[in-house]
Amino acid sequence: MKNRTYLIFLLFYLMQSNGFAQNSTIELTFSADSLGQEVLLDSVYVKNLYQNCDTVLYPPNLILEIDTLTTGISSVIVSENSLVIYPNYPNPIIDKSFVKIYVPERISIKIKVSNLLGQSILNYSGQLSKGTSTFEFTSGRETVYFLTVEYNGISKSIKMISPISSTNECTLSFKTTDEDDYFKTIQIGNEFCFAPGDRLLFAGYSYLGESGLLDIPSADSNYEFQFATNVPCPGLDSLYYKGKYYHTIQIFSQCWIKENMDVGIMIQSAEAQTNNNIIEKYCMGDYEPSCNIFGGLYFWNEMMTYTNETGGQGICPEGWHVPEDMEWQILEGAVDSNYRIGDPLWMNNSFRGSDVGGNLKQKGTTLWQPPNTGATDAFGFMALPAGYFVQNAFWGPEYKAYLWTSEYPQKYYRNMDWNQAKVRRNDGGNEAAFSVRCVKD
Repeated sequence: MKNRTYLIFLLFYLMQSNGFAQNSTIELTFSADSLGQEVLLDSVYVKNLYQNCDTVLYPPNLILEIDTLTTGISSVIVSENSLVIYPNYPNPIIDKSFVKIYVPERISIKIKVSNLLGQSILNYSGQLSKGTSTFEFTSGRETVYFLTVEYNGISKSIKMISPISSTNECTLSFKTTDEDDYFKTIQIGNEFCFAPGDRLLFAGYSYLGESGLLDIPSADSNYEFQFATNVPCPGLDSLYYKGKYYHTIQIFSQCWIKENMDVGIMIQSAEAQTNNNIIEKYCMGDYEPSCNIFGGLYFWNEMMTYTNETGGQGICPEGWHVPEDMEWQILEGAVDSNYRIGDPLWMNNSFRGSDVGGNLKQKGTTLWQPPNTGATDAFGFMALPAGYFVQNAFWGPEYKAYLWTSEYPQKYYRNMDWNQAKVRRNDGGNEAAFSVRCVKD
């Protein structure tokens, strides 16, 4: 029988006849590919970006059913009087993962962790207070674990994936209990909030890594994650645009133009970029050949051709656009070794991640100044130290990379430095001109 994940949402609108519309269902299915070869998914993480709730799907039933209950009241499918064990997050595990367990009363429980052969490798027993208890699990030698909770004659299990085995023993430790947390923790289990027009983030996990997608679902859809990386985009190795050839690079489910954009006519640093139907650029040092290497520098309005549209085409070719902030967050989560797609850390305005910047920067010190900390260019993005332009002066060539997003009104950008392996997110760059990359629609 198909495993259904119910997503319950509020929907208020009046109908002329009886005030509410009939129920409807949207079915979302997930698959994965790597250059034409099927990839088996270990799990799919789904996050509602507008309502801050999430859920996790596991094979063999990677099907998400959105039930639109038009009662005007938010309700919950799981009874408040039952045991609930929520999928661990993150899964696959990175060193440690967290499991939430809800019990409707103070009672003794038993927790058993076993391996693929069914052998018990860890046991826990103790009293839990009414509410939602959080446990921290650290992985050990196994790559697959089954965590089973027994309570009042009821037994429920979840599957946990650990792609990297360790010589240490796995551990399970109690962290905290929140008696009022039942309805809050519903959002990280199988019950999920959704309203028409909500934007969802999907992250697919496999032995090849993680891959992310964005969508606002309105009908039955199949989503295919791409796990190819550091190769030209399938069927589109390069493109010719406004007098110049550009190369492409596939990084999981995103196809990027590999070079910084170099379009428009160069103007001198003493001149201002204006809304005159001509794309204008600055070249480092007022020296046009530098644009051939580093691309042009553009103020946000010039880059967006004076339109305030998040995800807009801007100066990119037809079929491409200036990346949104969330598209950058997907890229960062996909290439960082420790922080995954959807991690709240990516929302911070600071240097974030662990090695994300190093994995995106061009390696070596031919263009970057030493030490070019952590630079591996592991995914072929090849971020260059083009510097930036502010107050009629050029700054940071060979030391800093600044790249725009199309996010409006925040005008977020990304910054990578010669002595830093992380990536900085910040907003409000109205007074500076930065580099531009494009991502495929």
